[in-house]
Amino acid sequence: MPILADFHNHSCLSPCGSLALSPRALADIAARRGVTALALTDHNSSLNCPAFAKLCPPRGILPLFGMEATTQEEVHVLCLFGNLEASLEFGEYAYSILMPFANNPEKAGDQVYVDEEDNVEGEVEYYLVNPLLELSVDTIGAKVAEYGGIVIPAHVDRPAFSMTSQLGVMVKGPWAAVECIRLPPAVSGAGLDTLGYPLITSSDAHFPEHVARRPFDLDTSLEELAPNGLSGGADMDALKKALAKRRLG
Repeated sequence: MPILADFHNHSCLSPCGSLALSPRALADIAARRGVTALALTDHNSSLNCPAFAKLCPPRGILPLFGMEATTQEEVHVLCLFGNLEASLEFGEYAYSILMPFANNPEKAGDQVYVDEEDNVEGEVEYYLVNPLLELSVDTIGAKVAEYGGIVIPAHVDRPAFSMTSQLGVMVKGPWAAVECIRLPPAVSGAGLDTLGYPLITSSDAHFPEHVARRPFDLDTSLEELAPNGLSGGADMDALKKALAKRRLG
């Protein structure tokens, strides 16, 4: 029986996200709505993933860790890891190449990371939505793979910060899947050529009411994805095999 998955969610760390959407709130709402494989993907940072890692397994959820990275071209790409430490290491690298403009919380929003009890542990200095200066659409897949992760172009049928809005078309790459807002995907009323990649939808949640608004069925089991248990990390090879069974673009 397929499991319900959602691979694109923000938290109070993203400046465009609600302070009410803490890792705890995300895990609580997703569990109530039946999601059992859930990713936290704040903009260019994984700093809320440690709390997320503690909160998901007791709720019957397999956590995936990562971020919604912004390439040089301002294309948003989901970078997913089955291992918390790998996600944090990639996050340190990403922050080191983030365009170094200070965030203005009053204008752009707060960027706070918290513990599992919602206590604020710190605030990120640089504005997290800016591009990663050394990563392009052509290079991000290989770099993420160095840390054991996979890449999925985000909301490719959206008219902003997507592959189609920034480049005009979908381009080939090591994409494990392609995320769309709706299926079949379209841009400005016309069909979109997604080059035969597996297609998924995800919620891109920024507020509590967004959580689990666009999950997708994944033809696998939690036992296959997490052979060492929900706290033992996700098997990314098993995840890629499950994604490959999805509807093709």
